[in-house]
Amino acid sequence: MGKKKKKTAKKPTSTASGEGEKVVAENRKARHSYELLERLEAGLVLVGTEVKSAREGGVNLKDSYASVRDGELFLMQAHINPYSHGTNENHEPLRPRKLLLSKRELSRWIGKIKERGLTVVPLRIYFKKGKLKVEVALAKGKRQHDQRAAVKERDMQRDVQAALKERNR
Repeated sequence: MGKKKKKTAKKPTSTASGEGEKVVAENRKARHSYELLERLEAGLVLVGTEVKSAREGGVNLKDSYASVRDGELFLMQAHINPYSHGTNENHEPLRPRKLLLSKRELSRWIGKIKERGLTVVPLRIYFKKGKLKVEVALAKGKRQHDQRAAVKERDMQRDVQAALKERNR
């Protein structure tokens, strides 16, 4: 009798950000300008040409944020380039895009935004299992001296690590 072959599942493509995720855009300035308190993954309501453009890497999160409108959270000022092979029916690059969250998460975050005066900033946009997702964070703005202190602390840590590495040689 012939032996049965074991079926092995295909491994998802692995990237630096995690298993099966392809990062399209990252907002690195957000980590510098804000103190990130809480993170959340949300879906996006998009039109077809926006998804195709995102697959090409045409997304920019610089100066983008999320705001509350009619009890829903919208991603504002996120630039998604018009699709290169699109027609005159292409999308608007800076249009507001609805974020998809559960009711409980949404009501909790809206309460925190209104109560504490926090803001919601997108950290990165990525594909996860074929769907475009955005990682958003509840954030509190840093003052100028806080930003300088964070940079100084990071530089000191880098110097300490370099000294330890040199010493261990």
